[in-house]
Amino acid sequence: MNASFLQTPIEYLKGVGPNRADLLRKEAGIFTYQDLLHFFPNRYIDRTRYYKINELQQNNAEMQIIGKITHIKTVEQNKRKRLVATFTDETGTMELVWFRGLKWIKESLKINVPYVIFGKVNWFNGCFSMPHPEMELMEEHEQSLRSAMQPVYPSTEKLSNSGITNRIINKLMQQLFLDSKNKFSETLSKNILEELKLLPKNESLFNVHFPKSQVLLSKAQYRLKFEEFFYIQLQLIRKNLIHKSKIKGYRFEKVGPLFNTFYNAHLPFDLTEAQKRVIKEIRNDLGSNAQMNRLLQGDVGSGKTIVALMSMIIALDNGFQACLMAPTEILSVQHYNSLVEMCNNLEISISLLTGSTKTSERKIIHENLENGTLDILIGTHALIENKVKFKNLGLAIIDEQHRFGVEQRAKLWHKNEFPPHILVMTATPIPRTLAMSVYGDLDISVIDELPPGRKQIKTVHRYDSNRLKVFKFIRDEIAKGRQIYIVYPLIQESEKMDYKDLMDGYESIEREFPKPKYQVSIVHGQMKAADKDYEMQRFVKGETQIMVATTVIEVGVNVPNASVMIIESAERFGLSQLHQLRGRVGRGADQSYCILMTSFKLSSDAKTRLETMVRTNDGFEISEVDLKLRGPGDMMGTQQSGVLQLKIADIMKDGDILKIARSYAWQLLKQDPSLTNPENIAVKNTYAQLTRYKNIWNYIS
Repeated sequence: MNASFLQTPIEYLKGVGPNRADLLRKEAGIFTYQDLLHFFPNRYIDRTRYYKINELQQNNAEMQIIGKITHIKTVEQNKRKRLVATFTDETGTMELVWFRGLKWIKESLKINVPYVIFGKVNWFNGCFSMPHPEMELMEEHEQSLRSAMQPVYPSTEKLSNSGITNRIINKLMQQLFLDSKNKFSETLSKNILEELKLLPKNESLFNVHFPKSQVLLSKAQYRLKFEEFFYIQLQLIRKNLIHKSKIKGYRFEKVGPLFNTFYNAHLPFDLTEAQKRVIKEIRNDLGSNAQMNRLLQGDVGSGKTIVALMSMIIALDNGFQACLMAPTEILSVQHYNSLVEMCNNLEISISLLTGSTKTSERKIIHENLENGTLDILIGTHALIENKVKFKNLGLAIIDEQHRFGVEQRAKLWHKNEFPPHILVMTATPIPRTLAMSVYGDLDISVIDELPPGRKQIKTVHRYDSNRLKVFKFIRDEIAKGRQIYIVYPLIQESEKMDYKDLMDGYESIEREFPKPKYQVSIVHGQMKAADKDYEMQRFVKGETQIMVATTVIEVGVNVPNASVMIIESAERFGLSQLHQLRGRVGRGADQSYCILMTSFKLSSDAKTRLETMVRTNDGFEISEVDLKLRGPGDMMGTQQSGVLQLKIADIMKDGDILKIARSYAWQLLKQDPSLTNPENIAVKNTYAQLTRYKNIWNYIS
C-alpha cells in the first residue's frame, strides 16, 4: 500500500464526512487514514460465546445473546421517557431499555427479526434488562469482518454523545481495511522478521483490530510494539551518530600538567571504580573529533562534582575555558565553594555569576571571560545571557538538566564558533527504559557506586501521634553535636496554606527547643536571597542546630554534620523528591536518619512511596517504582513528555521489548549506517516516511 493512500484526509473515508471528521480530529487526533489505522484498541471483549436468557446471572457482566424483539413501548416516568423493548429467545424473556435517542432508535428497530445483542446485564424488579445494548441484525453479524475478540477503542464523552460509538469506529476500521484490501507495506527487514519470528505487517494490523484468537492478538501486539520502539530508537541512535560525524568538537589532545598535579597531589579522596570508569569515558569523548554529548547519572552523594571538576581541568590543560550551570543560586554557590576548595593549591581562576552578582563584579567577570584570564565560570541562568561572552569555551556542564528547557541549553552552544563539549548531570536516577527513550541520542554514563565509608541512611515512617518521641530523638542527636533538617512541603497552588504550615511548624519547634540552649534557622522561597544565604551560612557554620525549611534545600546543600532529615507531611511529596531530600544527610561519618512524618489518612500510592523509601536507598530502584506510579510524562516534566506519546507500546510494561528493539536498531546502523543495503530497503523507506510526515510519529523531542 503506498504512503499517499494512508495520507488521505479522514473525511474521504465512506461513513465519515465533514462533521464526523471534525470530531475525530479534535477528540481522537485522527487526521488521516494512517492515524485511524494506528488508533489501537485499549482492551478487548471476548465475544466467542452466545448466552441463553435462562443462563443469565445477576453479576453485571457483559453478555452476548441471540433473540427477537416482540414488542416495543414508551414508558413515561417523572417527566422522563424511556423506550422499552421485550426481547425473547426460546428459553425466556428480558427487556432492552433506552433513555436517549428514543425517536431514532424506535424507528430503526425491527420486530420478530433475529438480532445479536451485546451489553451489561442488570437485574431489576425481578427481570433481566440491558440498557443501551449494542445491536446487530443476525445476517449482518454473520457477514461482518468482526472477530470473536471484540476491540474496544479509546473514547471521549464528546465522541459517544455525538454518536461516534465503539461500533461506529469498528465500522470505519472495516471500511478502511476493505478499501486498502489489507495490503500494507512491510516496514521491517526480512532478517528481523525471521530472527524474532514476527508476524508480517498486514497480518499484525488485521489481528490487532479484528483478532481471530487470543494467540494471534498477542503476536500482533508484540510485532507492532517492537516496530514502534524500533523506529524511535533508530531515530535517536541515528541522531547521535550523525551528531558525532557532522558536529565537530574541539579535540582535547592531552591530559596535561594541571590534571596530573591535581590527580597525584590534591585529590581529596580515592576515586571509586565507577568514577574512574566515567572519567575514562569522558576523556575518550573529549579526545575524539566529535562534540561530546553525554549524560552523567549518579545517585545523591555518588561524587559527580569531582568528575565534573576533572573534566573541566582537561579543558583547561588544552587551553580552553569551562562553565558549570546549575538551576538554583544555592546550588551554584555550593558548587563554587566546593570547587574553590578543591582547586586551592592550583593556579585556576574560578568565578561565580548569579542573579544577585553586583554590577561592578559582573563587569570584571565579563572582561576576564573575554580576555581569557578566567578559567571556570559557575552560575545559574545568568550564564546564558547575551552579555556573557567567552574567549574559548571548550566544555559546558549542566547540572540537574531536567530543570532547563532545550532552548536554554542551546544558548550555551552558540557561545563560540564550534559548540563546546556538553556534559549533562543529574542526581535524579532515571529508569533504564526511560533513559533509552528520552535520552537515547545522548551517550550515558552511570556512577553506580557510593564512596567507601558511607553509612546507609536509616529511614523510618512515623505518624503525627509519635511526635513527642521524635522530639526526644532530636534532643538526643543535638546532644551528640549533630544538626537536624525539618522540611515542610511547598506546593505552588496552595502557597498560603503551606506558608502557614511552615510558620506554625517553626513556632512549635521554637517552643520545643527554646533559646538560648537551641538555635533554629528558617529558609523558604519567599525570603530575600541575602536573608536566605545568611540563615544557610549560620547552619553550615554550626551556629544553629535545626534548619526548618521548604524544599528549597532539596538539591545540593552539603552540611556533613547534619545527620537527621525530618520530612513533614511526607505523603505530599513525590518519590524522587523524598529521595533527594534524604540525600541531604549521610554526608559525614556519623550514622544518619530520615524520618517520614504523616497523618493516618494515606492513599495507596502514598503508602507505596513511603514503604519504598523505608525499604531501599537505591535511587535506581526508587525511580522504577516512581515510573510505575506516575507514568513517564509526569516523571520527565513538560519538556520531555512529548517524547512518549506512544500509540501501542507502554514504556513501563514493555521495557523488555524496548531493549530488544534498541539492540536491533544499534546492530542495523552499525552494519549499514546509511541504510543502503538491499535487505534494508523497507526500513529505509519507512524511516524516510516517518521523517517526512512528522505528524504521524511525533515522538522525538
